[in-house]
Amino acid sequence: MRVVVVANGTVEDRPMYYEVIRGADLVICADGGANAAAAFGWTPQVVVGDMDSVSSDVLAELERAGCEVIRHSPRKDETDLELALSEAVGRGATEIVVLGAIGGRVDHTIANLMLLSLPALIGRQVRILGEDAEVMLVRDEAHVQGHLGDIVSLIPVGGDARGVTTDGLEWRLFEDTLLLGYARGVSNVMIADVARVRVKEGLVLLTHSPVRRAWGE
Repeated sequence: MRVVVVANGTVEDRPMYYEVIRGADLVICADGGANAAAAFGWTPQVVVGDMDSVSSDVLAELERAGCEVIRHSPRKDETDLELALSEAVGRGATEIVVLGAIGGRVDHTIANLMLLSLPALIGRQVRILGEDAEVMLVRDEAHVQGHLGDIVSLIPVGGDARGVTTDGLEWRLFEDTLLLGYARGVSNVMIADVARVRVKEGLVLLTHSPVRRAWGE
């Protein structure tokens, strides 16, 4: 089951985003993400959060259209995106694509990226689509579909990443260690249409930035 989650960050008017929405089995908006959905004509099935960012007019219109609104107290520990991801998992998501998680407040962007490490997401395909990159967390193995010349960066999070092996990248790693705090894995280049990254121990944040064409066009 493919779920698209629309967060309250920067969402551009890009053809790829419309394709992602059309291919979704379920669209969930995290609070103010509903504003972007309404602006682009997307109709979510669920809006979740404390409703402090979504327009009251947008919310009323979505409710009239049959959208389920799940309200939480503003005095909560979770961010609205975290609640939306939990909702997606609870509804059986096997693949989650997140839009609008990058941009705006830097603390929100960092926290949103770190949400990829949630234990509940283990075993599910989860990626964040941003204005010029896609981001995913590699726990064991990941494949990147792209083009020659695309930029792929590998950044260890939570500690050193050991046993890192790559295929399809110009600067190949084989059973290497990426040390936390060092930038060795940044700005590698795809030399094939598919790159593979394997990690034996630790977590790696992978970013993929197309360079031969504008992202989403």
